[in-house]
Amino acid sequence: MKIIFISLDTLRANRLGCYGYQLPTSPYIDEIANQGVLFESAFASDIPTEVAHTSIFTGKVGLSTGVVSHGSSLTYLPKEVDWLPTILRNAGYTTAAVDNLYNLKEWFARGYHYYINTVGKTRWIDGKTINSLAKPWIKEHKDKDFFLFLHYWDPHTPYLPPKDYIPAFYDSNKNQYDPNNKSMERAFNHPAYPFFKYHHYDLLGNITDSNYVNALYDAEIRYLDDLLKELDEYLNELGIKDETMLVLFGDHGESLTEHDIYWDHCGLYDQTVHIPLIIRWPNGIPAGKRIQNLVQHADLMPTILEALNLEIPPGLDGKSLLPLIDGSKQVHHTQVFLSECAWQAARGIRTAKYKYIETYDSGPFTRPPAELYDLIEDPNEEINLIESLPDQASAFQQQLIDWVNEKIQSQEDPMKYVLREHGLPFKRRIEKVLSEYGLNWDDWKANPKRERIDLATRKA
Repeated sequence: MKIIFISLDTLRANRLGCYGYQLPTSPYIDEIANQGVLFESAFASDIPTEVAHTSIFTGKVGLSTGVVSHGSSLTYLPKEVDWLPTILRNAGYTTAAVDNLYNLKEWFARGYHYYINTVGKTRWIDGKTINSLAKPWIKEHKDKDFFLFLHYWDPHTPYLPPKDYIPAFYDSNKNQYDPNNKSMERAFNHPAYPFFKYHHYDLLGNITDSNYVNALYDAEIRYLDDLLKELDEYLNELGIKDETMLVLFGDHGESLTEHDIYWDHCGLYDQTVHIPLIIRWPNGIPAGKRIQNLVQHADLMPTILEALNLEIPPGLDGKSLLPLIDGSKQVHHTQVFLSECAWQAARGIRTAKYKYIETYDSGPFTRPPAELYDLIEDPNEEINLIESLPDQASAFQQQLIDWVNEKIQSQEDPMKYVLREHGLPFKRRIEKVLSEYGLNWDDWKANPKRERIDLATRKA
């Protein structure tokens, strides 16, 4: 059997046609969904990239592994923790990755016979590079049982799609540089601006229309869709499509100006934590099925192991999705616990009806200590019910406390450790940039005006 395990970095679920989006971002992904099983309510329990992928490959949430913070030098995954590629390698499967997560942390290269690092001379990774490296490897190993991990980054900032993909999502008669358009001002005057000025905005030119930036994100997805089509057609050409389990998942989504988050993946709102998850296995699961149950990243590891009739390690937080797929099980998770520690430090609980969030450090954002949303009545999470539903809020608060205590036992909370010893990793990045301009964090957050950065740049 062959498994191609594909991470679609920064792909937001509701920006795909198969998840209800009206614009043509994903015709081929939609086709794959029709050929397999789509999970409507899949969530990233830990965000962003580093912690999300650690959960995916261990079948455990961050509090179980201790890896809760993205970009912190303090976190480490012990080698005795069960790791999906290692299990598969030991079981006789040829394992490979076309990926660059090793550049974040060494554990992402564990267990592979072949680790093809995609980092080159430039920091940006075009999906064409992924395909160009993956296709020869697949051809060489097409007669073997293998596990291949592919990591596409195309929807991630900076949004730089091929120009011919943009007109489908932005009216060419509009001027994205119109000086009279002020829709970018909130982004430019946000405390996170120093970081995104260099890593995103400067690469787009003097954009004034925020809708154009959103259109670039959509164009990136459409470009990614074509790359996946190219890969899938190659499987068909080699004659191995029907014997290959294809797993598509997002590691997290993306906020496109919602909740005062401008083209980034932080905040435990559904724009960021609701992910696409699609599994196609022509010889193993039915086609065209949609599953509403709450599922999470940690469910992927036991699903793969059960599909291969391999022993599932004890103590995982995830549960195999195969019983949901074949209909032998109707109940999966009643809630998903959420966590982030990069731009902000927060935890939350997501049920079918409610979202509860506690923020411990808001970083460059302004957040209340606690938030509660009715997702049925308020799917955009705009009306905080923390005061009007105190009993429900209190119940969620206690549930979160109990869950954390259950996971850490007598150990120190790893999030508190990171905050005490290191601080928010991404906040430190902003502070570093500000220091170059002669500005300090507290003054900047109190008055984050773009002109202050521009003036400091001119003085420099």
